[in-house]
Amino acid sequence: MTGGGGGRRDGRVERGNQTRRLVLRRTVDIASVEGLEALSLGRIATELRLSKSGVFALFGSKEELQLATIRAAGRIFLDEVAEPALELPPGLGRLRRLCAGWLDYSERRVFPGGCFFYGVAAEFDAREGAVHDALALANRDWSARVERCVAEAVDSGELRPGTDTGQLTFEFIALMETANAHSVLHGEPDAYRRARVAITDRLRAAAAEPELLGPLPAAAE
Repeated sequence: MTGGGGGRRDGRVERGNQTRRLVLRRTVDIASVEGLEALSLGRIATELRLSKSGVFALFGSKEELQLATIRAAGRIFLDEVAEPALELPPGLGRLRRLCAGWLDYSERRVFPGGCFFYGVAAEFDAREGAVHDALALANRDWSARVERCVAEAVDSGELRPGTDTGQLTFEFIALMETANAHSVLHGEPDAYRRARVAITDRLRAAAAEPELLGPLPAAAE
């Protein structure tokens, strides 16, 4: 009896997990194009032909659906951008792969609206609450990751001592986000090439041996 009941419970849990994954795969795409406020339990239930009560049981509220969507987008971002860079040892190679990976992720439209976090941040940057806090944390984590890679390249001797890691981080992120914005708004694929050229120029200006630094690749090395 116990085993049978446990099996039924396990089956329900797995179905719930499958439904949750299905919902979040859809919500990250919607939010990247229309924003987090476009999400609702009713809309998702209708689009995916699920019961509204079932979706409500999984998320409970619109805010929790938004927060779960941010977490799901974060996991995709880690898989696409952050984790591949960690395959390389600390230094200039890791930093270059991180920047190339971000531009590639945006250009390939992993999310149909371009970078998910760039797209949704403007909705909540002047608000208060849990969704704002989650987006602000994601932004701080990304900036810290880039700056850590810059600092590692300084520590390795590949970037010159005294390099302003915060300034370089700010410029790299600004270039990446501008390429994303121009591509999404104006349909300008050349924006990514311009960003790669600009990031390469900044790296060469800070590099201990700039003559050894090739252009940033169009796809992660």
